[in-house]
Amino acid sequence: MFIPDWANKKPFTLSLFFALAFNLCSQVQAQADCVVLLHGLARTSGAMKPVERGLEEVGYQVVNIGYPSRKYEIAELAPLAIESAVDHCVEGSRVHFVTHSLGGILVRYYLEDREIANLGRVVMLAPPNQGSEVVDSIGWIPGFDFFNGPAGKQLGTDENSVPLSLGSVDFELGVIAGTKTVNPILSLYLENPDDGKVSVESTKVEGMQDFIEVSRSHTFLMRSSEVIDLSISFLKTGKFTHPQE
Repeated sequence: MFIPDWANKKPFTLSLFFALAFNLCSQVQAQADCVVLLHGLARTSGAMKPVERGLEEVGYQVVNIGYPSRKYEIAELAPLAIESAVDHCVEGSRVHFVTHSLGGILVRYYLEDREIANLGRVVMLAPPNQGSEVVDSIGWIPGFDFFNGPAGKQLGTDENSVPLSLGSVDFELGVIAGTKTVNPILSLYLENPDDGKVSVESTKVEGMQDFIEVSRSHTFLMRSSEVIDLSISFLKTGKFTHPQE
């Protein structure tokens, strides 16, 4: 009985095809961009879970590790939080950041005199880039230190302000600022508009590549699907998808 050559080779060809396809998929997965998430002051990694899920759904490797934000000053927190997180990224992958509040200041502080190999883009959610007048106004109240730790006292606008001591950014940065407050008392200390903790104007920093405002509060900014979509847009393209686009 005559059996054509292609029939004899078919099992081998299919096996080779699937082996190559599996290998290619493994390489793509291994080289997927890594996104490090950094939560804000007195929060945990759980606060960034919605962002984590959103980024994983579009294929990013996500590192979402908590750090003791109330225990140390910013100088100690920055390398502690960032280096341990970056170590979890696949070697050789591009490393992006999505941060909330204090997390953004840690990135700025760290990059003042250090480098991150394969640094990609950074999205900051409600960062106090120019400090927050809330700290100036209520930092003296008993209990502030207990709830906010030494880093909390460094986020004001006085001579102890770490954000104001930092220079302009020289990396690809997109800033998302909230304009809605759920804490009208704290908003009294802030320039309007604000998100209840930081004024919109205070989130800005020289050198940022793009900026956008959303109607969300400081506390719940990370839960917004709009904010997550905007973050993904910036990580992919280096710009936000603005309403008029």
